Amino acid sequence: MLNTSTPRAAIVVLNYKAIEDTLACIESLMHQSYKDFHIIVVENGSRDTSAVELHKLEKKYPEKITVLYNEHNLGFTGGVNTGIEWAQNHQYPYVALFNNDAIADRIWLESLVTKIETSKELGIVTSLLLRQDGNTIDSTAEQYSTWGLAFPQNRDKPVTEAPQEALIFGATGGASLYRMEMLRDIGVFDESFFAYYEDVDLSFRAQLAGWKIMYTPNAIAYHKQGATSNKMPGGFTIYQTFKNLPLLFTKNVPRGLLFSVGIRFWFAYIMMLGHAIKKGRGWPALKGWIKSIQLFWTSALPARRKIQSNKKVSTAYIRSILWPDLPPDQTGLRKVRKFFTGK
Repeated sequence: MLNTSTPRAAIVVLNYKAIEDTLACIESLMHQSYKDFHIIVVENGSRDTSAVELHKLEKKYPEKITVLYNEHNLGFTGGVNTGIEWAQNHQYPYVALFNNDAIADRIWLESLVTKIETSKELGIVTSLLLRQDGNTIDSTAEQYSTWGLAFPQNRDKPVTEAPQEALIFGATGGASLYRMEMLRDIGVFDESFFAYYEDVDLSFRAQLAGWKIMYTPNAIAYHKQGATSNKMPGGFTIYQTFKNLPLLFTKNVPRGLLFSVGIRFWFAYIMMLGHAIKKGRGWPALKGWIKSIQLFWTSALPARRKIQSNKKVSTAYIRSILWPDLPPDQTGLRKVRKFFTGK
């Protein structure tokens, strides 16, 4: 166990209409082997009994838990930024994000803090995120491909195939530890995303700015996948996907890769849009595309200038850490590619 001189960590847990999951999540965090932490629960405008239950919890553990209340649902990005800002103002050197529909292994936080303190270059350390049954991988990293598409690495593989510790492209926002110095350097989560791919965006910005990201299998968490997204209105995921993928591409892909990644990305994006229309999901997809055009001018381009001016690594390095093919689950795009290229 780490000694009490180890710097403190804040853990941000976001609640939105899922108080039972949140209470179980916090119970697992209260039994961590690493004791030098404080939990920040952000109640994200649920407008149900969540606020009452969280007020009781805060009174029960006043030294360990602080509850912050957002009047409206600010999405994942705005919600966790509320907690991160609190941690920044209280001088925490590290802040962890943990999904409220997940359960932490007893040494989860200790493993993350131990690893991040091995090198000042490490800006983020992420976990081995498993499904509830503990037999299937949910994620070991967030990846960005040369096709401009992001995906969770090793999803749906058996736990026996979990990789060894390694430097990775990106970290999941569901169970990772962030160095506050890095967040001061690159900024917090981009609230234009609202939800989905915001963790890939932050990881990409970190990589461009010269920070390293590591995965450690010693930090384990168990995720009830889809528990939060299932509470969102129909078409929400489709809308967010088509809104956020161009935002992610425009902000972060270096100039030297804009053509090679961009030609693949826009081909894939158009094919995905056509598929959504064919499957009766065209309206949320089209709304997401239209919103992405607005964000291109108001958000993506201004952010790109700042991000690329802060770039401290070579374009060759960025190319070397991208996934060199389509994401593993893009079977439809593989068929289309084979039709045109034979490969």
